[in-house]
Amino acid sequence: MKHTTPLAALAAALFALVPLTEASVIFHNTGTTSGWDSINQEHNGTVIQVTNVVYKGSTAIKCTQVYDSSYTGRYHSEVVKNNVYSRGQTGFYGFAFRLQADWSFQNQSYNLAQFIADFSDYGCDDYIPTTMVWIRGNQLNSRVKTGPVCSATTTQFTNLATVSAGVWHKIVIQANWQSDSTGYFKLWYDGTKVFERFNIPTTLADGRGIQMRAGLYANGWHDDGYMAGSQGTRQVWYDQIGAGTTFADADPDQW
Repeated sequence: MKHTTPLAALAAALFALVPLTEASVIFHNTGTTSGWDSINQEHNGTVIQVTNVVYKGSTAIKCTQVYDSSYTGRYHSEVVKNNVYSRGQTGFYGFAFRLQADWSFQNQSYNLAQFIADFSDYGCDDYIPTTMVWIRGNQLNSRVKTGPVCSATTTQFTNLATVSAGVWHKIVIQANWQSDSTGYFKLWYDGTKVFERFNIPTTLADGRGIQMRAGLYANGWHDDGYMAGSQGTRQVWYDQIGAGTTFADADPDQW
């Protein structure tokens, strides 16, 4: 018969009281156009699945947008996953992306990914992005949007890293989504942490589920009312888009 010492019995009892937490994948997509809640292709934009330019495996998603000087709407070409986070949660979110080889870097914003929800019930706007990830010139930027929905504050994190065209890059975000000053936000670029800030609000003061969208949104064309430069067709590839409760769940190289 195996005898248990009082100390060992106490340790076992205390261990039994500790809740066990396990890694939990929210979603994984290996560069396919299937498995999404929706695909947003505005005006002449397209989102297609390809096999000739991939980061990992056999497929990737190619997002294209085309400028039209007579068009006044927005330029989204994105895949959409619903309810990826809500206020009070913590998670990791990642993807691999590649700009076209001849990408012309201009002082204009091109969004690469965003977290967004429909807030039209408030009456002040419809879809409002909270966090966005974009390039301006060759610099990577991100942001959080916080406070009351109709009078929110946007805090930008700029010039985080230099982006090259024609090669694959990785982005992983970790966020503790809070509308008070208990949140935090971190971003890794190509495996290196380039931003970290604690004790900040990171999302709007609303508890609804937030979408994660990956894809090209040529928001500068709409917001500025013109296209800088002469490259009117823009293409970005995406692969290994995922989210979960651990870094490995979101890092394109670890699943």
